[in-house]
Amino acid sequence: MLTFLSISFLVLYGFDIVMLFYFGLHTYLMVFLYSRYKENCAEDESKILSIKDKNLPVVTVQLPIFNEFYVVDRLIESACNLQYPAKKLQIQVLDDSTDETVEKVAGLVSQYKKKGIWIEHVHRTNRKGHKAGALDEGMAKAKGDYIAIFDADFTPDSDFLLRTMGYFDDESIGMVQTRWGHINETYNVLTKAQSFGIDGHFMIEQVARNGSSLWMNFNGTAGIWRRSCIEDAGGWEHDTLTEDFDLSYRAELKGWKFRYIKDVVCKAEIPATMNAYKAQQFRWCKGSIQTAVKLIPRIWKSNESWKIKGEAITHLINYSVHPLMIINILLTAPLLLMEYWAGFKMEDLPMEILFGSAAFLSIGSMGPVIFYAYSQREIHKNWKSKLIYLPVLVMIGTGIAVMNTYAWMEAVFGIQSGFKRTPKLRIEKEGDSLQDKIKYVVPVDYRAFLEFFMGAYCLFCIYLSFMVGKPYMIGFMVLYSIGFFYVSYLSVAESFWKFKPSTKAEKELRAVA
Repeated sequence: MLTFLSISFLVLYGFDIVMLFYFGLHTYLMVFLYSRYKENCAEDESKILSIKDKNLPVVTVQLPIFNEFYVVDRLIESACNLQYPAKKLQIQVLDDSTDETVEKVAGLVSQYKKKGIWIEHVHRTNRKGHKAGALDEGMAKAKGDYIAIFDADFTPDSDFLLRTMGYFDDESIGMVQTRWGHINETYNVLTKAQSFGIDGHFMIEQVARNGSSLWMNFNGTAGIWRRSCIEDAGGWEHDTLTEDFDLSYRAELKGWKFRYIKDVVCKAEIPATMNAYKAQQFRWCKGSIQTAVKLIPRIWKSNESWKIKGEAITHLINYSVHPLMIINILLTAPLLLMEYWAGFKMEDLPMEILFGSAAFLSIGSMGPVIFYAYSQREIHKNWKSKLIYLPVLVMIGTGIAVMNTYAWMEAVFGIQSGFKRTPKLRIEKEGDSLQDKIKYVVPVDYRAFLEFFMGAYCLFCIYLSFMVGKPYMIGFMVLYSIGFFYVSYLSVAESFWKFKPSTKAEKELRAVA
């Protein structure tokens, strides 16, 4: 007879598998919607504006930064090179820095002002609300009816505004988002793998949602807001780590529409170290779930269609894949040994459960593979040669499950944590040295050792599978173990690097000392 504990394990494991299967099916849906509605997000050349147009509105470009010594000059240069009437382009450097970046920005702003550029240095010392707080304070001094935002790692092309502002001729459009590109995609294996993940979201997901009239979100950068939309939605709030996601859904709850343009690309620097990447993912995961906790009740009670509600909620909780993955792994060993520790013989049931689980996971896990491969086909002519890095993305996606599970739990239980910035190091091409960038080193997190433990536990599950004669989950456990070991190894190895600043780096530091 089944004990209460064994039934609980079976129910929890079954629920976990069904949810993982659901998220896997969702990626198939995204690919389908993309293929059907992608033309709705193509660039409309009739919307491209002329710099000679006397009716161009005033635009405020906000550049929120925090200790971005290595990239701030690249950012400001890109903003100052934007093609737009000088008297109608206000640039705000929203500087929360606490290091030499402050002096560097002050010098750069002074130089560009002398060239006749309308640029301002807005420096805060309290950092209240972090990025959201900086954007909010910047709006109080903004002169434009439209607010373009670029993070420190982005480099908009000079024609960015002329190619995007035309879409605001529709009064219902509150925000225009463009696709992220990559400055340093080919730098190392990690950046090559990350580019798959970014391309999947920006080429497939955002197009699928916006093209089919579902809700999409502002991605925090490389986009433009109508000022009245921000104000109508309640402004920038800083009770989550993803203020962009939060404001987006609050605006859409108010009835505002967004426009995504897949053919306008704004390039950015991808984190080139594992610890920097994990810090970024922790913030995105926790912020998304915080926003879910905050807004799902409002979305559920809204008068939107069930399609919009369903997709919005799925998008908000998408990072739940990681704790589900951890639960799936941790329950594998007890399930394999259930006949022994539960004190009963059920030779058929465990076999059916494990076989069914493997089948469900196989079908579901193929969804993300097709999803990311499809994004490469749509972007690159040589897409087939790039697929060699897809397994690396899968490994990384598994390996960061520990970190993101912590982030997920902190969000659900309302645990506050400090803002973990993603350092930008101006790593642009092969040959650029990470070890020259001594200012922003992300220390190894203790959870790297938990990642190693999870890798070892997966190996233990493989051993058990052979011992009890139920090999159905071995393939997944092999993949999981490699992913955990890979992420754990890189996280720890980076902490042993010997950082020796290059002559160029030393000169830069002395110049602002």
